[in-house]
Amino acid sequence: MKDLFGKAILDFQIKNNPENIITETNISEADDMDVAYLFRTYNEMPKLEQKALQLSKGKILDLGCGAGSHSLYLQEKGFEVTSIDISENAINACQLRGLKNAKVQDVLEIENEKFDTILLLMNGTGIFGTLSETAKYLQKLKSILTPNGQILIDSSDIIYMFNENEDGSFLVPADNYYGELTFIISYKNQTEEPFPWLYLDYNTLQNAVIANGLQCELIEEGEHFDYLARLTL
Repeated sequence: MKDLFGKAILDFQIKNNPENIITETNISEADDMDVAYLFRTYNEMPKLEQKALQLSKGKILDLGCGAGSHSLYLQEKGFEVTSIDISENAINACQLRGLKNAKVQDVLEIENEKFDTILLLMNGTGIFGTLSETAKYLQKLKSILTPNGQILIDSSDIIYMFNENEDGSFLVPADNYYGELTFIISYKNQTEEPFPWLYLDYNTLQNAVIANGLQCELIEEGEHFDYLARLTL
């Protein structure tokens, strides 16, 4: 992994001539993303992210923290926040921004720790990669949750990205779940190896969550097929 996403974050933080991140998927064309968006304040965040931060309580794990904007807000509110990401560059930027407990870590490697709130935001289901891997991650999240804890996770139903048939159904792939995408990131004339990224519609998430011994609650829906859910024991 070239860690280009993290490099863009770090470049922005240290003012090293940051450029837009270019993202492309197997079902969409290249799109420019302004890295400044990852450094947004609470007031600049979408309402689903604001809602997740409002609901956060206790000891918090910010999973896939990126530039650390969610963690920073919660830390400033006095919460004990652990911020993890697999990107070393992103974690360097988080530490430079003042996060007290930001570290390079894969959630599957967490041992002997439990959290009251686990945040997975900005399409939190993405880290599952594929539908078949979802159970592994849900079981891990379940194992590091306190008895009265909560997992706050957002995603989108991307069915709208597919062509619609006359009967109202959609032309989706027959061989795999339509929310399984392959992502490619480019930055400063370098391109990352393609990686799997998962968008889950709410019903599919709910079914997976229940199958793994958790409860699922729809907290709020966004304006563009997106939603925030809360998972509990």
